[in-house]
Amino acid sequence: MAKKPGTNPKGEFAFFNVFYEDGSQRSNRRVPSELLGGLEGDEPAKAAIAEQDREIAEKSGRPALEIKSVERVGAKKK
Repeated sequence: MAKKPGTNPKGEFAFFNVFYEDGSQRSNRRVPSELLGGLEGDEPAKAAIAEQDREIAEKSGRPALEIKSVERVGAKKK
């Protein structure tokens, strides 16, 4: 059964744009919020997204791409 709109808890996930070494980009990759924060800030997101990429690559039979950087969606540029 489908959920009613707006019933998802806010703040459950943080969204990131991912930039790869080959110049490609993926947008709005979800990372659980509980992994983020603390002294490392958004650094654990890179490891979580790399793990997601490995799982996707394993299922598709294609090699995983190397992540160059991650950027939180909506974050101001430094």
